[in-house]
Amino acid sequence: MTVQDSDTPPSSIAVRSGTAQAALGVAAFSLTFPATVWALDGFGPWTTTGLRGLLAGLLAAVCLYAARVPPPAREHWPALLTVAGGCAVGFPLLTTLALRTSSTAHSAVVIGVLPLATAIASSALTGRRPPRAFWAAAGLGALTVAAFTVQQSGGLPTLGDAFLFGALLVCAAGYAQGGRLATRMPGWQVIAWGVVIALPVSALVTVVALPVEPVAPNARAVGGLLYIAAISQFGGFVAWYRGMALIGVLRASQIQLTQPILTLVWSALLMGETLSPLAPVAALLVLACVATTQRTAAPQRPAAT
Repeated sequence: MTVQDSDTPPSSIAVRSGTAQAALGVAAFSLTFPATVWALDGFGPWTTTGLRGLLAGLLAAVCLYAARVPPPAREHWPALLTVAGGCAVGFPLLTTLALRTSSTAHSAVVIGVLPLATAIASSALTGRRPPRAFWAAAGLGALTVAAFTVQQSGGLPTLGDAFLFGALLVCAAGYAQGGRLATRMPGWQVIAWGVVIALPVSALVTVVALPVEPVAPNARAVGGLLYIAAISQFGGFVAWYRGMALIGVLRASQIQLTQPILTLVWSALLMGETLSPLAPVAALLVLACVATTQRTAAPQRPAAT
């Protein structure tokens, strides 16, 4: 598999292929919040998270078995545990809890800073230092998000915002570690092992939550659950990590700048939500700030110590 390391520019073919793969992943992720809201129509938040991870893990296990993939090497386990904790458990649980009280439009704007968080996590992981323009745009983007969340909540951040910011942190770590690991093993195996490693947690959450939370499945709830399990938790990541491997974490993050806008559109078209006049403005400001950080974060070798 052709992969992109941190110092060698990708070929034009790799850029086109990686861009297409990353864009496909972003398109898949953009429907995650609406699908989660649909799932919550018939299942509780903990049940939704547990079943989502359980179904994704079983699907991934079948794929790994069918392809006769050997267990990952010992040196890959720390990164895979981060992917499992961040992308397979932490992000799904925290965003599901947030969506009980936050609209999909509001959540999309807050999560719009995820590309920035991913870039910061990747920079910390690799030891590369972006220029000052990167940090200036990063600060403005964070300030925009903070101002929007405070305005939407009537002056104080809500518990849903706390869940969303926690989701940002754990998902950014999973993206950065998974994108880096995808240069060493096929991207689909990165997320497959991640959700398989998380299977015991997913199974435990499901067993504990099912008898406690009300369950009233309907067609929309089941459809939403199947989407976030098969696509959001597994299929979308197959394309996403493949794209990261080909064009690098920072380049792929640029493409994810379109995700909040797509989710805002879905929330209006599919959920019938009335968008706050400030929601698209905040989203565009965040996207502009994050786009600046991506353009200015040119690869640099870490400083000698």
